[in-house]
Amino acid sequence: MSKINFKPNEDRVLVEAAEAETKTASGIIIPDTAKEKPQKGIVVAIGEGLKDKPVTVKVGDNILYGKYAGTEITIDGKEYLIMRNSDIFGTI
Repeated sequence: MSKINFKPNEDRVLVEAAEAETKTASGIIIPDTAKEKPQKGIVVAIGEGLKDKPVTVKVGDNILYGKYAGTEITIDGKEYLIMRNSDIFGTI
């Protein structure tokens, strides 16, 4: 995990999404048109949190989040998601 020059505001978290699955558990290859959007990733950067609600994850945590959570952004040519701490379901 490389150092990124980005600091999210308040209770926001920057996440590097996991790669979409290319093969099922039984070995069937999934075509690009049928791949599901990943719902897990690694926390890359966190904000300072709100006064009464601190951020509950730390950099490097593997997390699960909602299917449509976050906004896709590109930093230094790499795709990330930025989302609120409340959009995160938990750590793996």
